[in-house]
Amino acid sequence: MAATLVNVGLDERSYPIHIQSGLLTEICPDLQARKIATRYGVISDDHVAGLYGEKLMRSLASAGIEAELITFPQGEANKNLQTMAVLASELAGRGFDRADGLIALGGGVTGDITGFLASIYMRGIPFVQIPTSLLAQVDSSVGGKTGVDIPEGKNLVGTFYQPGAVYIDIDVLQTLPAEELRGGLAEVIKYGIIYDADFFDFLNINHAAVLALDNDIITRLISRCCEIKARVVEEDEREGGLRRILNFGHTIGHAVEAASDFQIIHGLAVGIGMCAAAELAVKTGCLSQEKALEIRRLIKKYGLPVSIPPELDRTAIKKFLLSDKKTIGGRVFYVLPETIGKVMITDQVREEDVDAVLMNV
Repeated sequence: MAATLVNVGLDERSYPIHIQSGLLTEICPDLQARKIATRYGVISDDHVAGLYGEKLMRSLASAGIEAELITFPQGEANKNLQTMAVLASELAGRGFDRADGLIALGGGVTGDITGFLASIYMRGIPFVQIPTSLLAQVDSSVGGKTGVDIPEGKNLVGTFYQPGAVYIDIDVLQTLPAEELRGGLAEVIKYGIIYDADFFDFLNINHAAVLALDNDIITRLISRCCEIKARVVEEDEREGGLRRILNFGHTIGHAVEAASDFQIIHGLAVGIGMCAAAELAVKTGCLSQEKALEIRRLIKKYGLPVSIPPELDRTAIKKFLLSDKKTIGGRVFYVLPETIGKVMITDQVREEDVDAVLMNV
């Protein structure tokens, strides 16, 4: 099957997104043609490295591409400044310089870490993304957002730094744990709600084929998500306006994730956050209860949580809400649906409505 191609048009920083079954071992000709770097540090967590690290390294070696595999411990808990320091020291110890580049092999955590590392090592070296989770394939590998967490909140330290290319092999989803697949589907559903009602309907109609990872359906799904993300990033690379719609479900979702001490994974927290945002939209009068229920039904249909766990401390959630990086001047900005396929961004949300949603969603 020929690769599906989506282009992110950012003038001299434009880059392609290749989507194809079996692409992991077929990236070398394109990588060589782009002449992104003289050698590569392949950054991966210790779990993904065990699944795909050797396979990628053999492919690179057989094409004469010099590369070294560098790993870090798996998990969101390791997406921090300490990991950055360890990886930077590893690169320096192996003699990496400005002519070299990085390859992110893994999910969203790996992509965020690798992109941030590339943006600051030697004041900036190139990198490419090989996302291995659905969440990373449809969202975090595209658009150049990088960053790490600090105790005060998620992704509070980071940069905007675009990759040189993104290579998406849909076959790697076969080894993805069920919970991680569901987490990625939250980001997929998000695109339908914020931008494309027809895509929302596509997800409803093709529910069984999506969960079965049907090649054609999954390729179409990933391609459409990447197309939407690319168009939004092209118009607003640094999140000054339109790109903020991509935060739908993330404001409350990030707070839930952080308040759970990351025991609730990102995608599942986003599922909860989208339901909370829909209910908040009903309370503010911009969304009908019928549409909110439609959103909730699709999220639940894909096996995602739709409620904040009752044992989760609401005071902690509120604290993380106020420290969210999208908060400006002490005011929290929310992305609220007006209907399926259209959202608004507002800070005109009553605190009592937020409290009610946090207690009852």
